[in-house]
Amino acid sequence: MKLLAVTACPTGIAHTYMAAEALEVAAEEAGHEIVVETQGSAGSTPFTQAQLDEAEAIILAADVEVRDKERFAHLPTVTSPVKKAIGGAPGLIEQAVAKATAQPKGSAAAAVPAQRDGSDLDTKNFGAGFGSKLRGWLMTGVSYVIPFVAAGGLLIALGFALGGYQITEAPDVVSFGDDGVASVVFDPGALQSWAALLFQVGGLAFGFLVPVLAGFIAYAIADRPALVPGFVGGMIAVQTHAGFLGGLVAGLLAGAVVYGLKLWQPPRALAGIMPVLVLPLIGTAVVGAIMFLVVGTPLAAATTGLTNWLNGLSGTNAILLGALLGLMMAFDMGGPVNKAAYAFAVAGLSTGSETALMIMAAVMAAGMTPPLALALATAVRKNLFTKAEQENGRAAWLLGASFITEGAIPFAAADPLRVIPSLMAGSAVAGSLSMAFGATLRAPHGGIFVVPLIGNPFAYLLAIIAGTLVSAALVVGLKSARRTPAPAAAEQTATAPAAAPVAG
Repeated sequence: MKLLAVTACPTGIAHTYMAAEALEVAAEEAGHEIVVETQGSAGSTPFTQAQLDEAEAIILAADVEVRDKERFAHLPTVTSPVKKAIGGAPGLIEQAVAKATAQPKGSAAAAVPAQRDGSDLDTKNFGAGFGSKLRGWLMTGVSYVIPFVAAGGLLIALGFALGGYQITEAPDVVSFGDDGVASVVFDPGALQSWAALLFQVGGLAFGFLVPVLAGFIAYAIADRPALVPGFVGGMIAVQTHAGFLGGLVAGLLAGAVVYGLKLWQPPRALAGIMPVLVLPLIGTAVVGAIMFLVVGTPLAAATTGLTNWLNGLSGTNAILLGALLGLMMAFDMGGPVNKAAYAFAVAGLSTGSETALMIMAAVMAAGMTPPLALALATAVRKNLFTKAEQENGRAAWLLGASFITEGAIPFAAADPLRVIPSLMAGSAVAGSLSMAFGATLRAPHGGIFVVPLIGNPFAYLLAIIAGTLVSAALVVGLKSARRTPAPAAAEQTATAPAAAPVAG
């Protein structure tokens, strides 16, 4: 049978490609052909028309809105979270084959997207499974924000590394005089000028975070007509100092307003201009008015209160926060809980406070620990792991060093009751020690490759090593204590990609 699949995760990096590989392996073992379109951060190669015509069913394994989904309206469809494709690919292949047999393509039944008991991410309605839809909308916004965070954060960090903390006081590279004439203040031979240039470019990239977040949350809810109201609402959140929280509210508000407007059946004369004029115009006016007059000020107060609370954290409170963030990072290894902790840390970067920089460092340390721990465990006690897991362990060294927590997923999928608690314990240790040592991080990503940009780097590395040792020891101890060896079927555990992109 010829099948298609689309995989997409919020970051568009590790989960996307791991799910694709797992589906390809499962289809081959079951004797079927499959073509996977990975809608990841590196772009995607769309299915050809011939592939769409020949396919008998499609699997949509995604935690964000699948692009151009109308292409698959004629196919029996199986939908699932992307994580299920990594750990349960054979089951999804079986479901697709069964649907193709029961509902041939082109039939009325095939044209109705499959539900998945509340986890369907079809964001074109506000029906059942609202909680999962809400997560999908938020994750779509986060997925578009992450490249801005990575580029802007690393440029800012490089600016600090080259020019020191006084770089914040450097004059603007381009300034305007009283006569309105622009002048460039830049010396190609001066390191300080290059540092100022990198810092200011990174700052501009960071300035897009809230508008992009709001715009693409709105887009996930109500498609392109909601982009303008979302972006404008996000910019108002910036102007009113409502921050990241304001961006979330603006995106949801813009999506809901435009979705509601789309329910109105306009006269035929207006139908053609609804998407390009009427919906953006009315949506922007409504969202702008509500953001300025109703919710902007309260959200700004809430954001200020949160910032002040973070700045006031010290001692035991800071250590406990680091431990909590560590537990969240290891709980689902790239899933919604992990992304919530990461988004919390990234949101704080825009404030520039010392505590926010400590939180970012703690989150990255806790996210690096799980793959590194399993890589170490497979190296010191190979007999406790299958050959497939040993191969995963070798790849996990690079994944962990690169802050790709998803490198631990194959191990957790095979033995969740032993592996996940062990990883959570080690990540909690890494996060709390990073906070206790006062390590700081201005870059939102990079793993071991941005250690020169970390405040108190040697203590930071010590926190990562300590967390890695704790998790590895617990994994080895718990696996050694089991009465029966791993079943032979575990050899078929989905393998992690040998060379995943360095991000995610």
